[in-house]
Amino acid sequence: MLRELVIELYLFMFKCIFNFLKVFRLQDKVTFVVSFPQNSVPLYKEMTQHNIPVEAVFLSKTSCADVLEKQTGHNVICFETSNVIDMLRSIYHLATSKHVVIDNYFGFLAAIQFKPEVKCVQLWHAVGAIKTFGFKDKSIKHRSERARERFEKVYNKFDKVVVGSEALAHIFMEAFHLPADKILRTGVPRTDFFYDVLSKQKVVTALYKKHPELTDKKVILYAPTYRDQELNGFKLKLDIEDMYKQLKDDYVLLLKLHPAIKLSLALDNKFDGFVYDFSGYPDINELLLITDVLITDYSSIPYEFSLLNKPMIFFPYDLEEYTRDRGLWGSYHELVPGPVVYDSSDIPRIIKQNKFDYNRIQEYCNKWNFYSKGNSSENLVNTMFGKEVLTVAQEAHN
Repeated sequence: MLRELVIELYLFMFKCIFNFLKVFRLQDKVTFVVSFPQNSVPLYKEMTQHNIPVEAVFLSKTSCADVLEKQTGHNVICFETSNVIDMLRSIYHLATSKHVVIDNYFGFLAAIQFKPEVKCVQLWHAVGAIKTFGFKDKSIKHRSERARERFEKVYNKFDKVVVGSEALAHIFMEAFHLPADKILRTGVPRTDFFYDVLSKQKVVTALYKKHPELTDKKVILYAPTYRDQELNGFKLKLDIEDMYKQLKDDYVLLLKLHPAIKLSLALDNKFDGFVYDFSGYPDINELLLITDVLITDYSSIPYEFSLLNKPMIFFPYDLEEYTRDRGLWGSYHELVPGPVVYDSSDIPRIIKQNKFDYNRIQEYCNKWNFYSKGNSSENLVNTMFGKEVLTVAQEAHN
């Protein structure tokens, strides 16, 4: 009850300020509201490359503000913050931009009404989905009717939702109750990176230069999904000692956990040279380039990793509980393109046998990255601004 009251008060205040600032004229401006930078950055760089005559403004979650500022060269405004000045600046840009690009669920959309000329594009932070979300998320049954009404208002603000496949298009239509004409089939900008040979080479070189200890071994990356209840009571389910004994001669193990999690496992000296905690590394897509085997569960990481056609092992140790409480988009075994294990002791055996179905990985990649062919950012820029705008901008530049 108290939570709902706080949310309603916040949204009422947001609405009042937004409506006041709407009296200012709309500007040729794109305001990005960012929780993960991997989609917004390539889209912005594509806009810059084409000299699109618009201003770019970045409103960011504090968790990625520094990375976003470094990658774009822009001053970033922290969004959903207690800083009153930053909040007012954020609302001003939202009220005066012709384009608003968001990458997640943002509750403020339930309280505002953009001017008719404004286009709000949902550039979702994931390429695909195993776990349900939106109205298909089983956990919303515990939310109030008023909360569910807010969800509907938020989803209705999306003029377009960007997808890289028909599979994800159908998921968004179900999750957000959207009609088919709101789906934008440009491909997902964050996948362009995997087609950029030069950028990939630079990343790999920089990674090995900074972490020479990884150069002579194959890399196993463990990246499990974050679970709400683990914040203060996380327990690693991998049997590190067993993996160390069986794999230490040929492999290293990188752990990519949620940054908020305090690893309760003491990484003893006996694991030196085998286990490395990369939880603080800002961009997991970069780590994927040096990864030989990915271990995960319900994460969206496999959709991008499949572009590299490398093996994956799925370790959903709490599958029954997770399916019951959160929900999946189908049968788990049919949703993933690799062996499924429930006991950590099976993982070293599968890795050493190296019997992975690469044809299945390729089919999975084709299904979920159907429209993502290395030019997704360009496709989206063309769609948002029109080829005629790009032509004029290019001629003016020349």
